[in-house]
Amino acid sequence: MTSHITPEDDPIGIARHIGRTLRLAIPVTIARAGLILMVTADTIMSGRAGAAELAFYGIAGAAHITLFLLGIGLLQGTMILVAQAHGAKDFAQCGQFWRIGLIHAVLYGALLGGLLFGAGWFFGAIGQSAEIVAGAGAVARAFAWGLPAIVLFAVTTFFLEAMHRPGPGMFVMLAANVVNVGLNWLFIYGHWGLPALGAEGAAFATSIARWFMFLSLVGYVLAMREGDCLGIRGAIAEGWDKARRIRRLGYPIGFAYFLEAAAMGGVMMMAGYLGIASAAGYQIAMNLVAIVFMLTLGFATAANVRVGNAVGRADRRGVAEAGWVALGIIIVAMLLLATLFFALPETLATLYTDDVAVRALAASVIAVAGVAVLSDGPQGVLMGALRGTANVWIPSGIQLAAFWGVMVPLAYTLAFALGKGAEGLMWANFTGFLIASLGLAARFRVVSRRPVVRY
Repeated sequence: MTSHITPEDDPIGIARHIGRTLRLAIPVTIARAGLILMVTADTIMSGRAGAAELAFYGIAGAAHITLFLLGIGLLQGTMILVAQAHGAKDFAQCGQFWRIGLIHAVLYGALLGGLLFGAGWFFGAIGQSAEIVAGAGAVARAFAWGLPAIVLFAVTTFFLEAMHRPGPGMFVMLAANVVNVGLNWLFIYGHWGLPALGAEGAAFATSIARWFMFLSLVGYVLAMREGDCLGIRGAIAEGWDKARRIRRLGYPIGFAYFLEAAAMGGVMMMAGYLGIASAAGYQIAMNLVAIVFMLTLGFATAANVRVGNAVGRADRRGVAEAGWVALGIIIVAMLLLATLFFALPETLATLYTDDVAVRALAASVIAVAGVAVLSDGPQGVLMGALRGTANVWIPSGIQLAAFWGVMVPLAYTLAFALGKGAEGLMWANFTGFLIASLGLAARFRVVSRRPVVRY
């Protein structure tokens, strides 16, 4: 067996835990950052086409991200099962789980893409203005074409990252960002004789780039020399049972992803009711939060994989150390990044728009967003650690209480009843993230002290 597919050894010290977490988390972070950098390029380039285009992109993006994250969550069981199989040195199972995950990704991607085509009707049904219904609806339809591709790409990155191979996904993502920017230049502004489509053009560019991502990465996997050892070819043993296990893990995780994204999307919709300027300013601040959250996703993935590896080798101490080390690192990282939000809100807002009113509003929300990221990072990493143990239902319930029991009603109260506007929406995000972090930390403390059982 080659060193490329050798799992971690038995219990190690904290310093080596930190080193291994960083080696996995950094390239995963870059890859995840590539996703949001694509959105950032779309946001900035759409913003240069006008404040209305920025608002259309933000509101359509809220619906798109909700469905996208639902699909990602439904497929998250692939990463958990591959990581546990890899930790147990059951290598042939890894590729079999990936192939079954691909089948599920095709079905989920087609279904969710179909739902996104109807987003314009949804915007009208919840009372958005006719201008937003038309503009954001067109952007959502353009996003729908790429939704199957991104979930297929995601399940393939899960397979590779669970075996400590994050590099290929990172390089493909970086290349896709170059493709996306070039297509944005053509589609948003109408160069080379093409019509100027604004935010709709940005969404079309992203969809094309996502098909490039999936085809490139699946080509890499199929060319792997260890393909036979890793089970990416040949018969699938107990395929129905493997599919059932992926779904049983995926349903609660998809539910949790959907709850979080729907809550965030709901708050974004509230920004739409505050007017075009508020929607655009809030979108800018949330885009910055999302960029920072990519670092969280990198460490959440590292926690998921490394905790899952420890479960596979029946290492209870390793489960606890892998989770808490990832949490400690993300807390330090969020403290450092939050200082940029506090110190440079006007500068950050200027990167996105020349509109004076939007820039001023965005700067005030960005300052509050610096507080929000301090609680967003820990809750994301703790969810990753808990998923590595295959403990998924109770954490999903904790997020349900935090986001829908607290964050959404608080957002309405602060923004409308108390007149705090877009800043109030961001304070509600902070509160929801904080409650989720505390509840998930308590849950991981309980789970990490139990006997280790592979799912």
